[in-house]
Amino acid sequence: MARGGSDAGRVMRLLVVASEPREFSGLLAQTAGAEKAALAVDWARRVRFGGHEAVLIANGIGRERAAAAVDAACEALGADAVVSTGFCGALAPELGVAEVVVATEIEAPERRYTARPVECGRAHRSGMVCSVDRVARTVREKQRLHATGGIAVEMEAAGIAERAEMRGLPFYCVRAVTDLAGESLANDFNAALRSNGHFDTMRILRGAFRQPWVCVPELIRLRERCVRAADTLGEFFADCRF
Repeated sequence: MARGGSDAGRVMRLLVVASEPREFSGLLAQTAGAEKAALAVDWARRVRFGGHEAVLIANGIGRERAAAAVDAACEALGADAVVSTGFCGALAPELGVAEVVVATEIEAPERRYTARPVECGRAHRSGMVCSVDRVARTVREKQRLHATGGIAVEMEAAGIAERAEMRGLPFYCVRAVTDLAGESLANDFNAALRSNGHFDTMRILRGAFRQPWVCVPELIRLRERCVRAADTLGEFFADCRF
């Protein structure tokens, strides 16, 4: 079977990897239904969208969790292409909340990976995405990453790109912004990230209530932005061709 690109009349089998199920809420709203997929990951669903067959996987935050998701799915099901998706932080000042970013490259600590463009008529920005091992909390951190040429930052794409390259599969990265380049995060999400790739919700809340006038409104704001970003991603994917 040919891999990569959009072939008329051919159904692409996509593996779409995020960190949390909520990042797929907008896409799930665009599908006729979803079936559970029996895989050794935290969460997986089979869907169809835009003429594609897809397995959606959420396996936790970070490079290792994302790479493990690709391994599990490819060994059990196979795929024609692999897509990294979910939320991201803006590095470019011009990026707004819920704006879609399509990566041209992934900047990882050890090297860069090439990402393929998608065909979609909906508005989006294209550029290099930085893939790091911690939440970029401060404006200064974001400025340093932006200086390398990145327009957005996230934590899983490098692991997904590495596994896609090892298996000779086309790699795509489509993200939506939830925090802006000029914003520092008051909540310490890094301290709350557990080894299983999930945030310790109680630790976040305990930390937030130490500075409730700052941290609690931020959590509410981020939740609202995540809903917007997920909806925008769903609409974007519904019109995408890979």
